[in-house]
Amino acid sequence: MPQIRPVSDLRNKFAEISRIVHEDKEPVFLTKNGCGDMVVMSIDDYRARKFAHDVDVKLLKACDEAQNTDKRLTHKEVMEHMREIIKNASKEI
Repeated sequence: MPQIRPVSDLRNKFAEISRIVHEDKEPVFLTKNGCGDMVVMSIDDYRARKFAHDVDVKLLKACDEAQNTDKRLTHKEVMEHMREIIKNASKEI
């Protein structure tokens, strides 16, 4: 169940909000004058959600590309291409 709190709780009950976002792994929704204003979450949760979002965006882009082109690569071609990228990247280091 989502935690919805007035924004004043961020100041007055910070420790409790911190416990919720870290231990319960739940975001806390803060309201100002009865309307949604912001969301507080742990950095770890934010990073995990951002990573999942970035993966979703890349997968959607890949699906769109696959639908709009007939070009297909074999596993061997993909692996050779990736090895070349890694090889060139290691030269730059």
